Amino acid sequence: MQERIAVYAGSFDPITNGHISLIRRALEIFDKVIVAVAINHDKRPLFTVEERLEMIREGIKEKIKDYERVEVDAFEGLLVDYTARRNAKVILRGLRAVSDFDYELQLALMNRRLNRDIQSVFLMTDFKWLFLSSTIVKEAARFGGDIRGLVPQIVVEKLREKFKRP
Repeated sequence: MQERIAVYAGSFDPITNGHISLIRRALEIFDKVIVAVAINHDKRPLFTVEERLEMIREGIKEKIKDYERVEVDAFEGLLVDYTARRNAKVILRGLRAVSDFDYELQLALMNRRLNRDIQSVFLMTDFKWLFLSSTIVKEAARFGGDIRGLVPQIVVEKLREKFKRP
């Protein structure tokens, strides 16, 4: 039987406990999850690709018991092409609210048109993380808000360093 691999792609700038919750739940369905940091030269992320990869790896080790079934990688280009190169058949996406659905549906339909062998699978975010996004975490941290419990400890530390907070 072929290994069931899902690719969970995003900017992860930074990874949050909502992302990690989704990865943990995906491991109940898939044999392996590849967390893929999308490199987009048009965006201005707070963290470098290397910093994001490090935070994801450390966060997963901190929060997920069977972390060895999670691979962390970065890619450029079309997600469907990367997914196919990794011998995966599934693109995993998280949905927080109805507002996410419109955009995610458009992406899923385009990905389906580009490669009919790749399926999009959507998981709803756990209720406790419904409000959480990387943008909200960065904004709170920028102004000295307490983000502990929303992100892995390494992210707390890296955000303190970025914003010169004690």
